[in-house]
Amino acid sequence: MPFVYNDQLATAGNLTCSATANAETETCFLKPGTTRSLYLSYIKGSGKNAAKTQLDSIFIRTRKWGTASTGGTALSIVGTDASVPSTTITGASRPTSGTTATNAGPILGFGTTSWDLWQTANPNEMISLGASNAGSISLFDGAATGSLVFEFSLRHEEH
Repeated sequence: MPFVYNDQLATAGNLTCSATANAETETCFLKPGTTRSLYLSYIKGSGKNAAKTQLDSIFIRTRKWGTASTGGTALSIVGTDASVPSTTITGASRPTSGTTATNAGPILGFGTTSWDLWQTANPNEMISLGASNAGSISLFDGAATGSLVFEFSLRHEEH
């Protein structure tokens, strides 16, 4: 049976897209540990911009790196119930990007004051990396208008 974890910013807060329109910035990364494989099963992004007077949107793109991202601010990674052991993965927001990127999965698009969600319960559809893999799964954000504010939530499994 897999262990399930919720991942988000360690302290309540916002992330801001690049000030340059359509420029991508690495939102966060998840890197598998040495003993369990990583399966990303859920991504939610929520716009948090007040009093917008025009239509706009924020996107989150999913990628894998051949060499993992590093640094950044550690994510809060919490098991979904008390019986789940401590996570074996590493995760952080606004890291230094890894190298050798490949597009890995869904692209979410959500409004400046709304949300979008991608989820799957089928392990064959999850974005995964095996235990001890040198790479990471990363999210990138951007917007048609620069400096839009948002928050994200992830769920991953470890097998």
